[in-house]
Amino acid sequence: MKLPELAIKNYQFTIVVTLLIALVGIVTFITMPRSEDPQNEMAGTVITVIYPGATPEDLEKLVIDPIEEKLNELDDIKKMESKAFDGVAAVTIEFTTGSDPEDKYRKVLEAMNVVEKDLPEEIFEIDKQKFTVMDVSILQLALVTDSVDYTVLEDQAENLKRVIEKSYGVRNVEIMANPEREVRVSVDFERMAQLGVSMQQLTSAIQSNNVNVPGGSIDIGYKKYNILTSGEYENLDEIKNTVVHQAMGQVIRLKDLANVEFAYEDNKYLARYNGRKAVFVNVTQKKNTNIYRIDEKLQPKIEAFQHELPESVELKTVLNQAEAVRFRVGDFFMNFFQGIILVGFFILIAIGVRASFIVMTAIPVSVLIGLTLLDLSNYGLQQMSIAGLIIALGLLVDNSIAVVENIHRYIDLGYSRKDAAIKGTKEIGWALVSSTVTTVLAFVPMISIGGPTGDFIRSMAVVVVYTLIASLVIALTFTPYFASVILKIKEKSKNRQSIVTRIIHNVYPKLLGAALKRPWLTIGLTILIFAGSLSLFGLIGVSFFPKAQKAQLLINIETPEGSSFQKTDKVVRNVEALLNQEEFVTHYASNIGHGNPQVYYNENPISYSVTTGQIFVTLKEYDADVIDPLVEKLRAQFGRYPGADIEVKEFIQGPPVEAPIAIKVTGNDLNTLRKVSADVEEIIATTPLAFNVDNPLKSTKTDVKVKIDPVKAGVFGVNLLDVDMAVKTNISGTAIGKYRDPEGEEYDMVLRMPDVSGQSMHSFDKIYVANAMGAQVPLKQVANIELESSLKQVSHYNMDRQNTITADVTDLGLAASITNTIIDKLDQYPFPAGFGYFVGGQLESQEESFGDMGRVLLLALIGIFAILVLQFKSFTQPLIIYSAIPLAVTGAFVALFITGYSFSFMAFVGLTSLIGIVVNDSIILVDFTNQLRQQGKEKTISIIEAGQTRFMPIILTTVTTIGGLLPLTLRGGDMWAPMGWAIIGGLLFATLLSLIIVPVLYKVFSKKDGNS
Repeated sequence: MKLPELAIKNYQFTIVVTLLIALVGIVTFITMPRSEDPQNEMAGTVITVIYPGATPEDLEKLVIDPIEEKLNELDDIKKMESKAFDGVAAVTIEFTTGSDPEDKYRKVLEAMNVVEKDLPEEIFEIDKQKFTVMDVSILQLALVTDSVDYTVLEDQAENLKRVIEKSYGVRNVEIMANPEREVRVSVDFERMAQLGVSMQQLTSAIQSNNVNVPGGSIDIGYKKYNILTSGEYENLDEIKNTVVHQAMGQVIRLKDLANVEFAYEDNKYLARYNGRKAVFVNVTQKKNTNIYRIDEKLQPKIEAFQHELPESVELKTVLNQAEAVRFRVGDFFMNFFQGIILVGFFILIAIGVRASFIVMTAIPVSVLIGLTLLDLSNYGLQQMSIAGLIIALGLLVDNSIAVVENIHRYIDLGYSRKDAAIKGTKEIGWALVSSTVTTVLAFVPMISIGGPTGDFIRSMAVVVVYTLIASLVIALTFTPYFASVILKIKEKSKNRQSIVTRIIHNVYPKLLGAALKRPWLTIGLTILIFAGSLSLFGLIGVSFFPKAQKAQLLINIETPEGSSFQKTDKVVRNVEALLNQEEFVTHYASNIGHGNPQVYYNENPISYSVTTGQIFVTLKEYDADVIDPLVEKLRAQFGRYPGADIEVKEFIQGPPVEAPIAIKVTGNDLNTLRKVSADVEEIIATTPLAFNVDNPLKSTKTDVKVKIDPVKAGVFGVNLLDVDMAVKTNISGTAIGKYRDPEGEEYDMVLRMPDVSGQSMHSFDKIYVANAMGAQVPLKQVANIELESSLKQVSHYNMDRQNTITADVTDLGLAASITNTIIDKLDQYPFPAGFGYFVGGQLESQEESFGDMGRVLLLALIGIFAILVLQFKSFTQPLIIYSAIPLAVTGAFVALFITGYSFSFMAFVGLTSLIGIVVNDSIILVDFTNQLRQQGKEKTISIIEAGQTRFMPIILTTVTTIGGLLPLTLRGGDMWAPMGWAIIGGLLFATLLSLIIVPVLYKVFSKKDGNS
């Protein structure tokens, strides 16, 4: 290997390049994007259709079926789910991993452009949202008042929006929970009937007077004039004076039949801040921008805006994610710097001041190179990428430690510093390349994991790979040059001489010699230890992702189907009253009829529903000793609340999961589906530790059915469509056009019955329908008004009807085992023909993610083995090296068992990472043993000498890796502790036992002469 020699001979070039790389890295670190969580996009779209007054069955037939049929023509569909509630339908389409999000979104839009032409004209809104974490709020503000009208709040919100939206990094500013104003034409339908004015006449009169048709132009002399026609309405008086009917010299104007005024639309979404009337202003972040810089730019503007507000309006901050990012990222960097200190301390004790200084230079240079490459790969700084740096921290010094130790060895043998640097680095250069490649191969397959889980952890694996490759280059170039300049001959640490040397030359040879004399006993004991550790797996348990440990809660409120907006609001106010009594609550944002703006990457907002409320609660700080009892207390209080389901929810790390337990029952016949779902609900409800069981088909809702008699309608000459339109106009209103005020603001003109708040069954008595002759026929002459039960929800999965029964569990770590218990019961259930079930919820996501990690593990094992075969030109020696892997598994399981953590997804990531880490020590041992044997030394002597010579760098690299991980492991919470302990325990066991078992296996299975 010529690289170390070239780096030393061309030292000026080596220094300049290293300094330039460091400078670029520093600039990159300062400017690169920052956020709390990874900013990744999946290929998928959510289509929400708002169709006021439509039942779930109507939406299924008129909206969901045609949309699904068209979308199903697209390629690469992973799954398609649909749900229909009263007045709202949602279709979610997700594409397979690797699909281009932009291309698939464009294809969905193209398909929707085709199908929308055939959807009902009465649809209020069709919203198409691409899957993205960029919709997560980085800033949620509330304009709050006790007295002023919503028009004032809306005006101020618009002003604030204009202030914010032009600032750096702002993707979108949305005003939420402001009731829309409309021009309401409240018609006296009984008066219309008396005067013989039909609905069609009134509508036509308004629409024809509100049309701006260009009249062309005319040339008069040398000038050209545009011809203006009557045009649109300019004020409400013009609307009131619209002539709607003229008979026998009598002119009937709109004001004779209706009251025309500005009004707010029916309550659909209202909000409060700490119980006070509010409008939210929600800010999202552009991709690849720095949230710190966004906040720095916004805060002065927001403070200046506050001073301009009227005294009756206040501006409050509901959420500022920049603060959370500062805390989270700052905490991770604190762990990182603490790790550096520990690593430096261990190196200093072991190899002295000058040598440790050389090794420590590898950390900043490697990290800066890694960050530069990370930025070029369009990843930013967030908890996963910084955690990757922490994982790499202990590993990246391994190469430099091995180089410096070997250089020191040759200096001790009498070589000059330059010759020692060249010879010492070249001797182990290829072993370092091989060991680095094996470590990298443990992380590279993680980059290819698809789905939400893969997106979540990808940046962690990417930064580890980049940093380790950088550390290898530094170890083979800059480190040997630096060592040739500043290392002193005979410089050794006192501790190294007194303690470590005694272990290397006295204790270790005796242990190794005893093991080599009884190889099969040693191997047998190792196998027993490994087998015993596997029995711990059942005691450890399996989990997915833990709580996010945030000082925030979501309280979801659901009132029974058929409940009014007012009833939902009353329940929300009662919850607010209880929150006001809790001192640990700093503030809360209440939402009635809609969910809170999205504040967490895997928590999607709830769409419009009069039976829905959601409260976003912010607590003083995250303190599990306070928050856990508080959550339990609130759950106990709300669990006793009559007439509403109230859920207190903590944020969870990882991909979005619909519920801890979710069983999807499939089948097209609704009556049978309802019956089977009830049985499945009973099975789940009787399973221990499962609670809050929800079956959407358990109960039905009551609707008012206007049942038209076609015979009577024919006799009276009434068109059936006219009946439907008359009912809609009277009860929920019909938009008949737009009114534009002098400032250019547009408002819907809505035709409807007066005194909407006082509607009852008697309201139908006031509805008249015009027949073909223009006569007014009472609705009750042609239709019967009946109460009828109907479904509250219709769901599809991949175009088939299904129903999802969900439940919570007392402990998230038990969700998988509880679900498996339920599955055992379901397998005994006699499902009717055409019916079945499949599992969703946490178990589905867990199995998918663990399956991906299993494939990563297999790919890593195959890749590493291939590299080892190429290096050693043997199949036996790679298998000897692989003996470290079961030892690592043993250590990981023991560590998790002792610390009380379950085998979570992140623990699996740690175990997979171990594969590439623990084989490095074995590679160094086997490689040096081979070198000694090639020099003509006897096998056993070569084994012992290799163990003694490599003992120090092996122990030191293990200690530095553990030291780098220790702060994150101890302070990283439930997310990172399982991964940290898995790596630390596995590495500790594998290192200590590998120093014995690898030499023993080498003696037993290697050939007597040369390499095997």
